[in-house]
Amino acid sequence: MSLVAKPKVLIVGAGIGGMALGILLHKAKIPFEIYERATVVKPLGTAMGFNATTAVMFKQCGIYDEFLAIAKPMSGVQVGNIHRTIDYKIDFSEQEELQVSSTLFGANGFIVPRPDICDLLARHIPKEHMHMGKKVIASEQSNDAVRLSFTDGTTAEGHILVGADGAYSTIRQHLYNQLKKENRLLESDAEPLPFSSICLVGQTKPLDPKDFPNVSLEESQIQTILGKGTPYSWSTFTTKRRTIAWAIGQVYNENRSTADEKNEEWGPGAAEAMCEISRDFPVISGGDKPVTIGDLIDWTPKELISKVMLEEKVFETWYDGRIVLLGDACHKINPAGGAGASNAIHDAITIANWIYALPPSPTTQDVEKYFAEYTKERLPKAKAAYASSVTFKNISSKSYLGWIAGFCFKNVPAWMNRKMMEGMMAYRPSVAFLPDAEDNGTVKPWPQHSLEARRIVKERMEAAASPSMT
Repeated sequence: MSLVAKPKVLIVGAGIGGMALGILLHKAKIPFEIYERATVVKPLGTAMGFNATTAVMFKQCGIYDEFLAIAKPMSGVQVGNIHRTIDYKIDFSEQEELQVSSTLFGANGFIVPRPDICDLLARHIPKEHMHMGKKVIASEQSNDAVRLSFTDGTTAEGHILVGADGAYSTIRQHLYNQLKKENRLLESDAEPLPFSSICLVGQTKPLDPKDFPNVSLEESQIQTILGKGTPYSWSTFTTKRRTIAWAIGQVYNENRSTADEKNEEWGPGAAEAMCEISRDFPVISGGDKPVTIGDLIDWTPKELISKVMLEEKVFETWYDGRIVLLGDACHKINPAGGAGASNAIHDAITIANWIYALPPSPTTQDVEKYFAEYTKERLPKAKAAYASSVTFKNISSKSYLGWIAGFCFKNVPAWMNRKMMEGMMAYRPSVAFLPDAEDNGTVKPWPQHSLEARRIVKERMEAAASPSMT
């Protein structure tokens, strides 16, 4: 197929990262299509954390007010015990004697139910660009094009292929199989995806504050209880719509391979069995009436409860030729650190910036050059987020490392808390082709290499507009 001035981008996966990229490409007037294997997006999962590092993109795209309408402010995680008392708080804003995080970083942190953020993003993607029920069975690339084949017998062609299809990415598997045939795949990338945690998740119906008083508080109450005499810990999150997003997790002492996991642990009755084990676990509701996980389970529609493995891995190979990976497809981060969705959005911003910078009718060499810049910018950030998530996960591990992590968080001085916050929030990536968003944070954003796209495009346009030399 012949090349066009603006490359057509095929996105596989309609998760947070895939839809964020679709919105950005739509804003940049770059042709794109999104293909999702599910026929409908199911409202599964619990809640997601967002902070100043994604607020910039939401503001630039003009959807920040809609985001605030579904988001509940949060300032940290309260770590409690089976006696329904709080032992300490991991502060994500600031100590009382310091400025609030909106002053330091230009925006606060928020909790949003996963279905709500997915609905928000989907509303801003033209429906004709979203294709549901499209399961990929083959992906290939040539010198000037990419091609997808689907189980329904249809195909799609474009110039760039983005694999945003999750931890078990079909696009990554196809890409890695080809690299392996050519003896170009790193040994570490060929290893099975490991996991060290399992989790049962759900979200209740909207609750009456008389049954769960914490739902009426202005700030989201994020509470993790470390079970005594059980390998489990459990977390609850109050949301803007007065639901409780909840999760029950077990952290293993060593990584396990998804390739070796027994099927019977993940059959239709697996979630129900784990529900029964955890029914008596105590929950902090903010009221006098004792509430348990069993109450949350009873308040949750059965079809919204699921058992999942929490895989953890950062792959080293993120692209080849005209194919590139995004989000969980290239870095699966434990949700304990609350950084998975944010990092997928950061990927989408960076990929969009470099696609915007591509010259007209880009060659494969042009595409690879900018995908290399994307990987150079994002891979270290993904590894840092992975390391941070491991620290938070260790709190629930019931191990010596968990005791150390808990002790450190419990006794961290104010100046160190601020230093950690700066390390987490100073990276606030912007979209190169949209007007800058207001960011009044006193801690200035870190330099962002993909903003070079602005200079590259500006110089190209100036060169094209100048009279040709004779």
